[in-house]
Amino acid sequence: MNLRCTREPLLAALQTAAVVVPSRSTRPILTNVKLDVDGSTAVLSATDLEIGIRTEIEGVETTAAGSVLLPSVRLMAIVRESPPGTTFEIETDGNATVVKAARSQFRLPAEDPVEFPSVATFPTDACFELSTPLVRELVRRTVFATDNESSRYALGGVLLELTDATVVAVGTDGRRLAKMEGPSSIQGGELPATQPIVPARAMQLIERSLGDAEAPVKLAVQGSDVLIHTGYTTISARLVEGRFPRWRDVFPERPDAVSVKVVAGPLLSAVRQAAIVTSEQSKGVDFGFE
Repeated sequence: MNLRCTREPLLAALQTAAVVVPSRSTRPILTNVKLDVDGSTAVLSATDLEIGIRTEIEGVETTAAGSVLLPSVRLMAIVRESPPGTTFEIETDGNATVVKAARSQFRLPAEDPVEFPSVATFPTDACFELSTPLVRELVRRTVFATDNESSRYALGGVLLELTDATVVAVGTDGRRLAKMEGPSSIQGGELPATQPIVPARAMQLIERSLGDAEAPVKLAVQGSDVLIHTGYTTISARLVEGRFPRWRDVFPERPDAVSVKVVAGPLLSAVRQAAIVTSEQSKGVDFGFE
């Protein structure tokens, strides 16, 4: 295997993939990232067995295909400490991997890439499609209400109710509930409506992977996994098991209900002022509408 690329795209791909690399694991092989080179493309992948990431490295030159495992922490340090614009050459002979730069050379131990757990690729058939700004807001407005510590596992994820026209995202910890909805579409065929519960951590990683790109976000459910593709990155995560609370009971259809529109800034300021005189024993704030 042989690969040439510059520092910036390699570092960006490493930073994306490394977020799921465990610092410690009973399976040391998981502390590596896998580099797959095929034709003119190079893909970095990493997994902690719950969440997997595949991200393509931009602007590479290859002369030989192959796969190699690289220690994530060391490779990250090598690339990060190199000057901007540095060109790297990565090659392996099966016994070791050599990382070369203009004024440095590193020889890293080589592990068998066949032993590395596979990271799912995004399917080529039908999928749901959402806009990037919408996904960003869905994450920010629902994840904060989830509860990863609860014995009710479903509360540690965000419920996504997906149809061919809308998406509804709901997060709750049993005491508070956050909901947001927006438009969605189906590309590449037909799909039935689905309601996966996506781990809160995976939702946060999705937001991080969006970057500044405005390309559509694609989402697919395969068995017990959800896959999200955006730009050069695919994230796969195991769905949260369990029954999500009947959140629609919190918003019953009441013909006599009164809707009140308020400006967020002044309302937040008023709540903060009222909260000054609350205590541990009495945290409530009364609202009155006239």
